[in-house]
Amino acid sequence: MHFWMGMGKQGMYDKVKELFQEMKIEHLSPNLLTYSTLISVYSKGGLYGEAMEVYKQFKEEGLKADVVFYSKLIDALCKKGLIESSALLLDEMMEMGIQPNVVTYNSIINAFGQSATGEIPIDRAEGRNESKAESLQSMVLLDAFQSKIEFAENDRIIMILGELAAENLCHSKKDSRGRQEILCILGLFQKMHELKIKPNVVTFSAILNACSRCNSFEEASLLLDELRLFDNQVYGVTHGLLMGHRENVWMQALSLFDEVKQMDSSTASAFYNALTDMLWHYGQKRGAQLVVLEGKRRHVWENTWSDSCLDLHLMSSGAAQAMVHAWLLNIRSIVFEGHELPKLLSILTGWGKHSKVVGDGTLKRAIEKLLDGMGAPFRVAECNIGRFISTGSLVAAWLRESGTLKVLILQDDRTQIESSRLVHIPRLQTIPL
Repeated sequence: MHFWMGMGKQGMYDKVKELFQEMKIEHLSPNLLTYSTLISVYSKGGLYGEAMEVYKQFKEEGLKADVVFYSKLIDALCKKGLIESSALLLDEMMEMGIQPNVVTYNSIINAFGQSATGEIPIDRAEGRNESKAESLQSMVLLDAFQSKIEFAENDRIIMILGELAAENLCHSKKDSRGRQEILCILGLFQKMHELKIKPNVVTFSAILNACSRCNSFEEASLLLDELRLFDNQVYGVTHGLLMGHRENVWMQALSLFDEVKQMDSSTASAFYNALTDMLWHYGQKRGAQLVVLEGKRRHVWENTWSDSCLDLHLMSSGAAQAMVHAWLLNIRSIVFEGHELPKLLSILTGWGKHSKVVGDGTLKRAIEKLLDGMGAPFRVAECNIGRFISTGSLVAAWLRESGTLKVLILQDDRTQIESSRLVHIPRLQTIPL
């Protein structure tokens, strides 16, 4: 199954289809996992027609969908920005008595606020200009996620995949959903609470990513403040760091970081990346740096730091920028202690293999802009476009300049005193589920 997913990521859909046909020729009966993986691979690639054909074969075999099947399909649609279709499937799951799990909810929460594919509402009566956020709010926040749509067929999955294939939804659009989006996230979180589905660190990372994409600091702080009602330790710490109350919550934060350390490395790094991105995005740059240094101390990112090289490959934009400041300050202390720097210093960002333009990755652009803004004497290496280099002597001379220390030391936009002066934002009253 992982082999098929790997081929899907590389766009080798013909090979995926060929292997599936070979299975049948060899009289190897596909099972539930086989079909769910295939549908997920095709849906993530936007090949909804192929996904629908596989699903029809799945139905002909007399197999019944389970929570894993639905969760895979919901995740695939969410990754394409098709949140409304995902919510419809969540509705169907519950109608069939299949209880969603934390993976199901994480996918939908993580999809909020992303630059999404503009989704055409399915079978919506002409004249209804209800936005995607409004439609989803009605489905998420009303009890049992009741759908407003009348379906021509009884099978909602076929209907959704068929409509998506027919419309060939390929146009991108950014939705500014504001407080409606916050209400939807809170509604999902409240539903998880009611179903006794315990959020995990992936849920937390998804929430923080959504916070980073909120329209304003006020919306992000409001969302975190409301979530404190469900988990005051996790969201209380995060809200405190965002509001500049670091002195009050730092001991709790250290305890939270110790818990995250017990997770696998990819999950832990996703947590630190999401938290530092949010703090950096809203100007809490000193706080972001302290979080990053705690991650480094706990070896969240392996082989990140040496006197000659800083490897940012596995870091988010906010985490990487905070780490660059910390690394350069460390290099500065070496210089002022009278030691000589290595002959060549390197900062590795990767060359953006997932970017549309080779060498134009988001992380690389952010670090390049940061270094230029500091006046740091680093340049892109000729033989490696994902690597910034400089000689040790040149960096040492720059670090000795009188104005360099000022640009290296990070500050928070908000402190505890300033935050207390902020206008109080009233709590949102979510619609009872």
